[in-house]
Amino acid sequence: MNLINFDEEKKEILNYIDEANLLLERAYVPYSKFPVAALLIDNNGKKYKGINVENASYGLTLCAERNAITTAVTEGMKKIKLLVVTGNTPEPISPCGACRQVMKEFSDKDTVIILANKDGKYKITSLEKLLPYSFALENF
Repeated sequence: MNLINFDEEKKEILNYIDEANLLLERAYVPYSKFPVAALLIDNNGKKYKGINVENASYGLTLCAERNAITTAVTEGMKKIKLLVVTGNTPEPISPCGACRQVMKEFSDKDTVIILANKDGKYKITSLEKLLPYSFALENF
């Protein structure tokens, strides 16, 4: 995302959101009935997808963001360029704290986070805004 051509960039963002929203029906959410999906693009332009996968033991539930990130890391991803997170919420969805911390591990100051909902409403943000004063490698 480089804000050179606003109309093209907005169209690209909406396409990413649409692609993520298509994943919502694949979410495994028999308990909460709260589907979440994520679309990750790494620094090499490769896409990875994630959905939330619930478990009867709620603590074992895997969030969509962490699902996408761990899949990407398995395939060799080092840095997130862009991450879209979407859900069936009235306003753009907000990642949980655990997901924010995992997102931080694979993000940098240029990582773009798009929080969206199934209706296409969205907010562009950064990890610094989502997780200020974060716990990270540079703190060691």
